[in-house]
Amino acid sequence: MNIPKQMAYAKLMRLHKPVGILLLLWPTWWALWLAAEGFPSFKNWLIFTLGVIVMRSAGCVVNDLADSRFDGFVTRTRDRPLVVGSVTHREAWVLLGVLCTIGFILVLFLNLAVFLWACVALMMALIYPLTKRFFPMPQAILGLGWYLAIPMAFAAQSQVNATTLWLYLGAVAWTIAYDTWYAMVDRADDLKIGIQSSAILFGRYDRIWVAVFQCFTLGAWFYVGILAHLRNTYFIAWFICGCLFIYQQILAYHCEPKACFKAFLNNQWVGLVLFLGILSGS
Repeated sequence: MNIPKQMAYAKLMRLHKPVGILLLLWPTWWALWLAAEGFPSFKNWLIFTLGVIVMRSAGCVVNDLADSRFDGFVTRTRDRPLVVGSVTHREAWVLLGVLCTIGFILVLFLNLAVFLWACVALMMALIYPLTKRFFPMPQAILGLGWYLAIPMAFAAQSQVNATTLWLYLGAVAWTIAYDTWYAMVDRADDLKIGIQSSAILFGRYDRIWVAVFQCFTLGAWFYVGILAHLRNTYFIAWFICGCLFIYQQILAYHCEPKACFKAFLNNQWVGLVLFLGILSGS
């Protein structure tokens, strides 16, 4: 497939699919605003916002390098740049190096605690694609790694505390829920090629388990509101998030791939609503 190299790189980094950026950006902003008990410093906001875009892009490149032998057999991923040859493996490795270097430079403007958290997050990002070969719930590894941005934000703006922990645990459970919707889209193909996912693990009880993790998420976020002494507007936003989770369950009632993908996409609005709740409730 002959497409301009710049477009191929952008596609490899999923810049044409900003939902992934938003799913990481909203929780990072939650943490910054909660840690600051209002508006964070402009420096921290800018560094973390750029860091989200850069490291999410790096994560996509790592994922495609690890899955390049399998993506051609999955309907949703068969046109990815490494599969069709619009980007070579060598070019992808160079791009990954550039992105990680930018991320490293950004972290240098923050404190040592953030740097140490960032090292752990990078390690998790590198091992996540490999866990799909042997771990029955790689979505948990994704959430644990992705949302280390939450303690990083707290460490940069103030300090890690109980609010940090519950915000992080809620975000991890949220990841398992929304990424299970995503995995349900590929379940038939994943079964054929031997890739593990929570959708395969949960089987016919997939929607029930998604609901369990959504309930845990709501419980954790409710406790965050109490710990952070947020105003009633936060709890109104929390209630709307619960309604959006119910809407997702209705959307995916018959477990049809397209409907499950719509349920997954709906989570970008969950993130936005909770951020508005934190913004107005701080």
